[in-house]
Amino acid sequence: MNVHAPTVSHTAHSPVATHPSVCPHDCPSVCALKVDVMADGRIGRVHGSKDQRYTAGVICAKVARYAERANHPDRLTHPLLRTGPKGSGQFTRISWDEALDRVAEGLLKAEREHGAESVWPYYYAGTMGLVMRDGINRLTHVKRYSRFFASICVNPAWSGYMAGAGQISGVDPSEMASSGLITLWGTNAVSTQVNVMTHAIHARKKHGAKIAVVDVYRTPTMEQADIPLLIRPGTDGALACAVMHVLFRDGLADRAYLERYARDAAALEAHLATRTPEWASALCGLPVDEIEAYARLVGTTPASYFRIGYGFSRSRNGAVNMHSVASIPVVAGSWQHLGGGALHSMSGTYGWRKKMIEGLDRLDPTVRALDQSRIGPILMGQADALAGGGKVAALFIQNTNPVAVAPEQEKVKRGFARDDLFVAVHEQFMTDTAKMADIVLPATMFTEHDDIYGAGGHPHIQIGTKLVEPPGECRTNHDVICALASRLGAEHPGFTMTARELIDWTLRESGRGPVEALEDARFMDVGQDFRAAHFLDGFAHRDKRFHLAVDWANLSFPAPGKFGPVADMPALPDHWAVIEEADAAHPFRLVTAPARNFLNSSFTETPTSQEKEGAPSLLIHPEDAAALGVAEDDLVAVENPRGRVELRVRLFDGLRRGVVVSEQIQPAGAHRGGHGINTLTGADPVAPVGGAAFHDNKVRVVKIGA
Repeated sequence: MNVHAPTVSHTAHSPVATHPSVCPHDCPSVCALKVDVMADGRIGRVHGSKDQRYTAGVICAKVARYAERANHPDRLTHPLLRTGPKGSGQFTRISWDEALDRVAEGLLKAEREHGAESVWPYYYAGTMGLVMRDGINRLTHVKRYSRFFASICVNPAWSGYMAGAGQISGVDPSEMASSGLITLWGTNAVSTQVNVMTHAIHARKKHGAKIAVVDVYRTPTMEQADIPLLIRPGTDGALACAVMHVLFRDGLADRAYLERYARDAAALEAHLATRTPEWASALCGLPVDEIEAYARLVGTTPASYFRIGYGFSRSRNGAVNMHSVASIPVVAGSWQHLGGGALHSMSGTYGWRKKMIEGLDRLDPTVRALDQSRIGPILMGQADALAGGGKVAALFIQNTNPVAVAPEQEKVKRGFARDDLFVAVHEQFMTDTAKMADIVLPATMFTEHDDIYGAGGHPHIQIGTKLVEPPGECRTNHDVICALASRLGAEHPGFTMTARELIDWTLRESGRGPVEALEDARFMDVGQDFRAAHFLDGFAHRDKRFHLAVDWANLSFPAPGKFGPVADMPALPDHWAVIEEADAAHPFRLVTAPARNFLNSSFTETPTSQEKEGAPSLLIHPEDAAALGVAEDDLVAVENPRGRVELRVRLFDGLRRGVVVSEQIQPAGAHRGGHGINTLTGADPVAPVGGAAFHDNKVRVVKIGA
């Protein structure tokens, strides 16, 4: 029971009560919320909580209008059986018992005929709640199904950051209040983590902090920057090297700090002698004087704070780029100062013990792990993707929409269309993936179940409790996993516990319990003290130093091996020329950026988000458009060897020539021709530990008419 009393309203046209909750979506902010509950038992307006210092009362517009999504008439509310061809959307309603029996039989049939590893439970971060997101792993481990290697989001970024710092942690964003320079590198905070921008702007208003933004097009975040740094995709490492070159050249490097806290500083300085601003400018397109001015500002502003995002790491050289950028505050000595240092993610500070949620006591590392980013090649039976095993004959999917979000979409769709593949999808809407399923199960949303949350963007553990009854027959992820386990003969204590009991067990084992205390407080600050957050007692490697040179082949990272051309990775920060460069046949570099009103493929079903985003489009420089003979709103084909997508032209001068951007992940049906944007992205794994290079694509653009 949630012991925190709701705020009660007595106004006829206001909500009956307002309850605390937590945003569940895959955004680093994981905001603390206040949710209005209406007299009819449904949710109303959603507000940011003013009580939590990171959220500070501010949330994104799409979550503020979450009622539009939760109360949507097209929500899935009953189990469905496919009656037409895969992808047709033809289903008939069935009972939960029949649905669960059919799912269990589909998984058991695959196991009987092809072995347990032919079943692949597939999920991701449609919810960031630990119970509802990660509980599927308990079924995987107990049944010895193929394990799930989560690679699609963080691997290039985290491996690059860990290579230097040794741990995924950093400086609390509340320290921006003391920063003199805030650099937002590779993150469009206005669109994807609005709280970061809120704190940065407060610092500017309070004491004149400067905001620098590094990105590949003029985002809404860059429009608010004091120092906009517009570069070409995949060249962040070059800019970072030039900045450090200037720091060493002009006596702005903190040599005493480097002597105490870094390894291989002398080798880096010698290496950077040729990585001049002129060299970097030729690669990244940023004028030399802008590189020089920014570097000097970093070097003369002790409290320089680097909020390092994910976007720029989603290139084939992404891990090297991340390591290069993370090295700048080390060379400058920024970590020593209040308001200085860096934050990529707080994920390494939580210390979760998830044995009961995930069934980690039953994990067998000899069972193969399949790479989520390579679901297309896996379903198409490519031997190099199957980790030495046989085909995948059955999928059980929660919290993700791979037919829309996974790379090499044509392979993904052909794989899902296999007649011999059984697919069950537990979802909230009839997504592109659900349309390919044999059985579709209706899922709850965050105000309809209990769960616990960490965050990447701040150091608070938070709890969200059930506030309203779900519509129709929607069931929680945990309930469905437990019901399947009983039919599959899977036994584990976690299958007999309620979600609340799992939360309590996890909190206690993690040294954060009991659940009642968290419910009463609503959130718990587990952030590190100043010395630990700033690595003042040493970085997290055994030698306590930041590693400026990296042995990528022996990097410790939780992955089933190394991927990509690891042997070719540069040890020191550099521009690693392994990106998919434009060529004569494909003269443009395509970035598939997030849309402001969608979150991956979530919110694409809500009318307001659809209206604000409009039809799938392509941002292209007016001079490039003129050279192609295309104008505003023309229809163009964007093509590469992986496929073809049709988009409407939007003239936009806020990018370098030769760069095009499509902000979206819209359903395939929103595109003329039915091919979504990830048709064009590759599934080849990024070195050293996998991941997808979503923003690293060469394409050609061809006018195809009105």
